[in-house]
Amino acid sequence: MTHARHKAKAHAREYMTGIWAAALMPFDDRLRLDEEGFTENVRHWVDDLGIRGLFISGKQGECFSMTVEERKRTFELAVEATGDRASTIMSCSDQNLDVVLDLARHAQDVGADSIVVHAPALHFTSAQDETLLRYYRTVADAVDIGVALWSHPDSGYLMSPELCNRLADIENVVAIKYSVPRPMYTELHHLASDRIQVSTASEDEWLDNIVELGWRLYLCSSPPFMLQTATDRRMHDYTEAAFAGRVDEARAISASLEPVRRAWKGTRPPEKPHAHQKYWQELLGQVGGRVRAPFLELTDAEKAATREAFEACGLG
Repeated sequence: MTHARHKAKAHAREYMTGIWAAALMPFDDRLRLDEEGFTENVRHWVDDLGIRGLFISGKQGECFSMTVEERKRTFELAVEATGDRASTIMSCSDQNLDVVLDLARHAQDVGADSIVVHAPALHFTSAQDETLLRYYRTVADAVDIGVALWSHPDSGYLMSPELCNRLADIENVVAIKYSVPRPMYTELHHLASDRIQVSTASEDEWLDNIVELGWRLYLCSSPPFMLQTATDRRMHDYTEAAFAGRVDEARAISASLEPVRRAWKGTRPPEKPHAHQKYWQELLGQVGGRVRAPFLELTDAEKAATREAFEACGLG
């Protein structure tokens, strides 16, 4: 990616659209990166499912269990596998700011379209706004490509719509993954959508956000490759129908996915989201693989219950 930072917002408006998904990272039986399996998954998500962008090595991808060099390698693999057929947004989140900056520069060097950085956990503070302004300005100054913000309760706080509106003024801040209640992200949309794209990861709310807020970006979690197959792309189909203004058709397609959503969510053990998703991937014919410690693997009984629900849910 060669565009200058002053063009980052315009570039994001043009290319940061449609369904973006958060990639899981397969590890083999020896808990090494399964590079071949990851590449195979990326090509399937892009070519068969029509996913427009991939979020690489975030929390869904178990970034916390990987070394910095492994994370850099996943960036390289993703850029190579997507080519010019889809976009990439690399998760550079870390508690150590030097690591964030190192990952951000590497993402730019290998051709990533943009980066995303989670709001850090802050210790001994009773207020965050000025600290976070300095934090994100430091990150944004390190690269010319687009930077996406990410606020989630895991930080121990949520960035307010007012703070995010101030951050939207940064030249190459282009989007936010805002994992907050709907009134908060709706407020931010009205405050800042002239400068950044506001999105949230909830597939349950995606259709309403297209219809009611005019959103054109789903950024992003794992449903796009959990709820679809090469021959059954109902999330893609209801999204395209809604984009085209065929709202009743979009709602009917989305409603037809309810048995799939129930099967997927209803069999997920509370402490095993990654292992469960990876097993669901395998049932779909994707490469799942193992999880790294301290995460827990599924038991045989949990796999059997998941398989039974999957086979009955009607995902084609």
